[in-house]
Amino acid sequence: MAKIKMVGFDADDTLWRSQDYFDQAQRDFEAIIAGHVNGDARTSERLYAVEKANLAVFGYGVKGMALSMIETAIEITAGRISAADLHRIVALAKDLLRHPVELLPGVREAVQTVAAEVPVVLITKGDLFHQEAKVRDSGLSGLFRRIEIVSEKDVPTYRRLLEEFAIAPEEFVMVGNSLRSDIAPVLELGGWGVHLPYHLTWEHEREAEVTDGNGRRMRTVGSAAGLPDAVRSIMAA
Repeated sequence: MAKIKMVGFDADDTLWRSQDYFDQAQRDFEAIIAGHVNGDARTSERLYAVEKANLAVFGYGVKGMALSMIETAIEITAGRISAADLHRIVALAKDLLRHPVELLPGVREAVQTVAAEVPVVLITKGDLFHQEAKVRDSGLSGLFRRIEIVSEKDVPTYRRLLEEFAIAPEEFVMVGNSLRSDIAPVLELGGWGVHLPYHLTWEHEREAEVTDGNGRRMRTVGSAAGLPDAVRSIMAA
C-alpha cells in the first residue's frame, strides 16, 4: 500500500477555466493582424515562436503573452501597425486579467473529499498578482494547507517543494491537466500523478511524454468526480 501524505492540485484548467480565455484573446489578436497583411501571415505560429522564446524573460501568464503579441504584431507588420491597434492588444490583456473565475464542474466537491482524507496543497504557475487574485476569487483557498505560485513547474521546482513539505516523492500525488507541468516532472521524481485532461491545452503544455515505466504511477480521469477514487486507488496500490 502506498503511503500518501499529500496531494497537490494544479489550478488553471484543472480547478477553473483558463485556456478558453487565452484562446479567444489569440483569435482577437489574429483578427487585428489580419487587417494589416495580405494573405496568410502564419500569425498563430509566429506568435507561439515569440512566446516560447520569451518565456525565459517574461515567464508565464497574461503579461508575457501581451508583450509577445505586441512584439509579434510589430514584426509581422514591419512596424506599420497603428498605435490604436497596439492599444487594442493591450485591452485584450486587460480583459484577460479581469475574466471571472469559473470553477469546473464538480471541482469543489472533489477537492473537499480528497482534503478530508489527506492534506492538499495548490501548486500553480504564472503571474503572481493574477494567480493570487484567481485563488482568492475561487473560494477554494481555505481547503489547501499551502498555496504555492511558482515561475516554473519542473523537476527542480517539485524537488524543492517536496523538501519544504518534508515528504518523499513516493508520498506525493499531483493532480493536473498538463502532462508537461503537472504529471511528468512528479513521475520522474518517483511520485504519483492523476491526469485530468482539459478540452483545450496550450501548445507548449502538450510538449511532454510519460514513459511506460512511469505510466503505472499515473491515473487518468475524465472529470473531477473521478479524482477521489483515483487518489484512493493510488493509496491502495
